[in-house]
Amino acid sequence: MSASGQKPNSMNWGNRLLLVFIVFGIGMCYLVYRSMSTHFDLVESDYYKQELRYQDVIDNHRQANALSAPVTIRQEEGTLVLQLPEEMKNKSITGEVYFYCAYDSKKDKKIALKPDTGGMQSFGTGAVVPGSYTVKIKWSAGEKSYYSEKSLSVL
Repeated sequence: MSASGQKPNSMNWGNRLLLVFIVFGIGMCYLVYRSMSTHFDLVESDYYKQELRYQDVIDNHRQANALSAPVTIRQEEGTLVLQLPEEMKNKSITGEVYFYCAYDSKKDKKIALKPDTGGMQSFGTGAVVPGSYTVKIKWSAGEKSYYSEKSLSVL
């Protein structure tokens, strides 16, 4: 015991405060390092240009919703099958299918829409890397344009 009757303390409040600041500084440096090394993908590389044309997407989506049935996309043994509604059979159709992966832009894939006379198109699963996608389908038949989005998990 010391002369004042208290047990000697190896660390006074000043040293403890200094230790807290050092640990805080190291923690902040680590967080800055982690945030600088994290890769962020934009939703679209030309996001602002896409946003200006979004009214067209809304109108085309409304056109697609007015059809007798929605667009369907499903995975079967080794293939992805896209089926357009009944009204699209035997029509000349142009467009594209965009497989958008929200968490990895390297998995994104655009494929030309070329359905058969029954309004169906098949893709080999090798064309798309396994993952979760939002499938964005844009197509035109005659004078009308259509747009539809579907969620898909490719295994």
